[in-house]
Amino acid sequence: MSRRFPLAAPRAVVSSREGTAMPYRGPLDWLNFFLADVKGALGPYIGIYLLTEQHWNQAAIGFLATVAGIVGLIIHTPFGAFIDATRWKRAAVVAGVGVLTISALAIAIMPSFPVVLTAQTMMAVAGAVFGPAIAAITLGILGSHGLAYRMGRNAAFDHAGNVSVAVLAGAVGWWFAQSAVFYLVPIFSLLAASAVLSIPARAIDHAQARGLDRGQPDSAERPSGWSVLVTCKPLLVFAACVALFHFANAPMLPLVGQKLALQDKNLGTSLMSACIVAAQLVMVPMAMLVGARADAWGHKRLFLLALLALPIRGALYTLSDNKAWLVGVQLLDGIGAGIFGAIFPVIVADLMRNTGRFNVAQGAVITAQSIGAALSTTLAGLVVVKAGYSAAFLTLGAVAALGLAVCWFALPETGERSSPDAARLKQTARPASGIAAE
Repeated sequence: MSRRFPLAAPRAVVSSREGTAMPYRGPLDWLNFFLADVKGALGPYIGIYLLTEQHWNQAAIGFLATVAGIVGLIIHTPFGAFIDATRWKRAAVVAGVGVLTISALAIAIMPSFPVVLTAQTMMAVAGAVFGPAIAAITLGILGSHGLAYRMGRNAAFDHAGNVSVAVLAGAVGWWFAQSAVFYLVPIFSLLAASAVLSIPARAIDHAQARGLDRGQPDSAERPSGWSVLVTCKPLLVFAACVALFHFANAPMLPLVGQKLALQDKNLGTSLMSACIVAAQLVMVPMAMLVGARADAWGHKRLFLLALLALPIRGALYTLSDNKAWLVGVQLLDGIGAGIFGAIFPVIVADLMRNTGRFNVAQGAVITAQSIGAALSTTLAGLVVVKAGYSAAFLTLGAVAALGLAVCWFALPETGERSSPDAARLKQTARPASGIAAE
């Protein structure tokens, strides 16, 4: 008898506006929801905990984030290749939440520099699994038809999970201690593992999950060579834009959290939760908007909108230190990150269709993302120490503006909406004949 997640029935079917059937809707919804809770109980709360309770300085906190980013830089592409090749995608998710649980408990119990450094490194390793694995499971179940709608729904439930854990973490931090938020991770880890295991292994088409769309007449039986990662020029442009996006975006919320915590240490965790909730409440409708309208409006246009939100946000942070203002500006993060999280796997799937390299391409682009995020956390910390928070926000906003320009001028439309660009991308990413799969 197959395992079933109690809150959802496998093979539940709904339809999008295009009439796309959605098998295993419930398990995918709850998987994204609870997995967001697992990750959300860590992240920005580590910085606040180390700053206010352990009295670390901003440069040391930034160094830890940089180390984690470097680890992600090294492993994301190999892990993407692993997800492409393995038939144990559900087990990879279960192992990842187990690692996150151990890391969270280690930070709460023994917050020394070696322990936190090791935990941050292991969290980076686990984090490299989730994005490609969830996208692969989704693609393996649905195929490319209706993918934008389902990815938008995945992102919406991810953000809803972040809202729930932010509210819960804020309450736990207020009533108990800031370190108490880390003890939430084991609970949500068990729920996430139950959700993914409620999807039967037989439901995942592993060739389809790596981007070999068998339903298309020009599909390939074997994946293309690894050279597709460097010969597909739009993929390289997209990777550069993603790196610039995350260079600008990664330090902004932690820096805002630090400003709020320094104003009132007793309310640090609660104010950070308010920032997260404000952004995540906007991300949910943004993700659903991507799912509903991406194919009609164009995938590039939505990505441009995500990039545009960042320089505006960086500039607005410099206008006031008022708590309500800082939390309010965080709503723009909901627009940028909400759109980006939903459209990212869709654009990669566009570019890698029928190549069989969907997940390794995701890993390669996430590697570029990790480069941007890892470099920016240390740089932002140094700018704060030397010139203050406003200078750091303006610097990050300028980087985002550069990414917007690169996307505008160099990235073609990737979806079917633009037939000349779509045809050219299809030809660019077509697998080379005679190249071995592995």
